Amino acid sequence: MMKKTMKQYSFASQLKSLAVVFGVALTFASCAKEDVVQNPTNKEGDNDKNLTTFVAGDEAKTRTSLDYNSSDFSWEAGDYIYVKDDDGVMRKSTNAPTQKVASFKYKVPGKFTEHTSYKVYYLGKNSNGSQVTISANQTQTAPDNTEHFGTVGDYGTATATGAVGGSIFSFQLEHQPAYLVFQPYTSNTILRNCYLTKVEVTSDNDIAETYSVNTTTGALDASAGTGSKQIVLTTSGSSTNPNGFPLTNSAANVTTNGAYMVIKPGTHILKVRYWVKDEATNVEGTITKTLPATAYASNTYYDMTANLNVRDYDGDHYYMWDAQEQYWKDYEWTRHLSGNTGQPTLNNNSSPNYPQSNSDVSRWYNESYPGYGVSNPATHSSCKDLPNANEMSWYCVYGDPRWDGDELWTTMGHLYKGGMWFKKKAVLQAENHYDTEKSADNTTDLRTTYKDYNNTNSSITSGLPSAADANKYFYLPALGYYYSGQLNLVGDGGYYWSSSAYPWGSSGAYNLNFFSGYVYVGSNYRSYGFRAEALQ
Repeated sequence: MMKKTMKQYSFASQLKSLAVVFGVALTFASCAKEDVVQNPTNKEGDNDKNLTTFVAGDEAKTRTSLDYNSSDFSWEAGDYIYVKDDDGVMRKSTNAPTQKVASFKYKVPGKFTEHTSYKVYYLGKNSNGSQVTISANQTQTAPDNTEHFGTVGDYGTATATGAVGGSIFSFQLEHQPAYLVFQPYTSNTILRNCYLTKVEVTSDNDIAETYSVNTTTGALDASAGTGSKQIVLTTSGSSTNPNGFPLTNSAANVTTNGAYMVIKPGTHILKVRYWVKDEATNVEGTITKTLPATAYASNTYYDMTANLNVRDYDGDHYYMWDAQEQYWKDYEWTRHLSGNTGQPTLNNNSSPNYPQSNSDVSRWYNESYPGYGVSNPATHSSCKDLPNANEMSWYCVYGDPRWDGDELWTTMGHLYKGGMWFKKKAVLQAENHYDTEKSADNTTDLRTTYKDYNNTNSSITSGLPSAADANKYFYLPALGYYYSGQLNLVGDGGYYWSSSAYPWGSSGAYNLNFFSGYVYVGSNYRSYGFRAEALQ
């Protein structure tokens, strides 16, 4: 599971005094190594009286791409800086590194003679000098690589200091975003053959933003209407990693698949969806982790380690209605019986060894029928403690069902996706939308009067519960059903028994079933092999 408490590392460091330079640098306080100031490749400015010198010195943590293991940043090719001069004009440096370097000497035009300090901005690679955007779409081409920072919204500010009338100043850049370092791992043999194709992060508030330079205050202010609550970091599609990052590691390893995301600092509830793909089967889906509200500070990176596993659902909970034993008792798929004699594990496969009459006493459905309009609850352990038909109707109508066609899970040795999110019982009760004695119309008792409920609201396919509301919902997988010994619709439909029999005849019982566009509570033949599982 993703760690609830994540390690934090401050990017802030002590400014190294450079008496004769306007220096830019980035170090952690724990980093003692000294960087050697290098002359820029473009040497036009050393003796140019019209330019002021800005040197990136030995602040190993304030550059623009991060070396995770050494905790050092580097300046990347194309990293320009901007400085506000005596006339209030934002001036762009005339030069920038042409390759990754530990330090750099910048040259900036403009008037810098009246003050001992000036505001310095690093606004990333795509800025026009007036604003910077933390992008909602970020791309990383290789594991443990942060060269994309400059194009997806990394930015920083500093106050440069020097002598009045001097031509050289020094400063320490302080990065303003927060940084998430995703480090997924897995011991699941199916997932270890998959690749991480992207990381999708959704928040209860904005985590992507455009900031504009306030020409009066010098501050970087969030621009109204530019924010986004979601950021997608793509890790596939590059020439070096076309399939994405590998998931071959059983412990967190930033070298194997470390993925870095730049986000807006602040207190966020984050829902992280790891997208993984099995190239052999072409199945792609998500594994979701939800984190509680956490304060993500600027100039700080957070280790987001996550043990990726998928929920595995056994094959032992398919029953005829209120049967004493499961549908495939003595023929379970785990016995690995020869031929087609055992429990089918793939859609449209069948076996003759299913319960075919009431002579198969333990696996056959409960045939009880006390009479028309008489309540007829389940009596065996398989179904007697399941929600009754009235209770199921509330999940259908007021459970705000949301189809999820991406969340991955396994059953009987195979990988699937497809299921429905419903509000939990406790949430429905708190909203006064739950009753054992009456169904969702607040009048009909389905145990004695037949009625069905059908929800086809467009909200079912409108998207998943928000990050803030995720803990109010539970997930039901589309585990399909058995009929006449054949497995059907795994990954497409869910069929779940209630504890209530059909009140107007002896052949049926209530159940909850769903597909991608609808949820239904009604009656089906008791001989179907539906799932018998409690709802949350």
